[in-house]
Amino acid sequence: MAELIGTRPAASRPALAHNLTRTSGIGLGLTMLWFSLLVLLPLAAVIVTASQAGWSGFWSTITNDQTAASIRLTVLAAVVVTALNVFTGTAIAWVLVRDHFPGKGLLELIIDVPFALPTIVAGLVLLSLYGNESPLGLHWANTQWSVYLAFLFVTLPFVVRTVQPVLEELESDVEEAAASLGASRVTTFRRIILPSLAPAIAAGAALSFARAVGEYGSLVLLSGNLPFESEVSSVRILSAIEHDNPGGAASIATLLLLISLAVILLLDLIQRRVARRG
Repeated sequence: MAELIGTRPAASRPALAHNLTRTSGIGLGLTMLWFSLLVLLPLAAVIVTASQAGWSGFWSTITNDQTAASIRLTVLAAVVVTALNVFTGTAIAWVLVRDHFPGKGLLELIIDVPFALPTIVAGLVLLSLYGNESPLGLHWANTQWSVYLAFLFVTLPFVVRTVQPVLEELESDVEEAAASLGASRVTTFRRIILPSLAPAIAAGAALSFARAVGEYGSLVLLSGNLPFESEVSSVRILSAIEHDNPGGAASIATLLLLISLAVILLLDLIQRRVARRG
């Protein structure tokens, strides 16, 4: 009968192949358990909490004027900062890998400072330079510019440190061959180097965006958390918790989660297209 209808008998269909040994299976199970306890279950709890008030409660929370303003500022600043990091981070990584100059080791060290500093200390550092008594004459504290500045400071290393190792592994032979065939430096970068760097750039951009969306510590001292001016979503979440409104806090967190996932998927599609064209 299977031959008459043009299908293969179920018994002859190949089983799903895998190379998991018993030890590997146990390792995979422990990994998924650990991942679930740290990530999946907390995320599920947040989504469940946000859904308890129903769609109307969720919608009224995120469309509240003050909350909507904080979300717009957070997402806009994160997008702008991520775009800047893609260009500046790739350029810095290029300089660190391809060029040799005095002070290169010091620059390598300074780039990692935002990783090492507690975020509240980063806010204090930025406030001392860009506060009301700024020695640079740039009084950006308690303004929207403070949000962009804080995001730039804490996200700078992500693109640099994801692109740099990939750039170090690239062989120069292909670039030299392209140059010998008459390809310009721009063409060589666009058709050979960029497709190889695209996954690393996308990963760094995703990390940069996610860190910016969730940033709080560096903004406490610098932004002033002024409603409709410099208040970000993380502050609104904390405010909801302080006012005994976990459902509202979970609603804002769920929206930020969905936005972050959408941005990550978009970056993945872009890097796949760039790699395919290369």
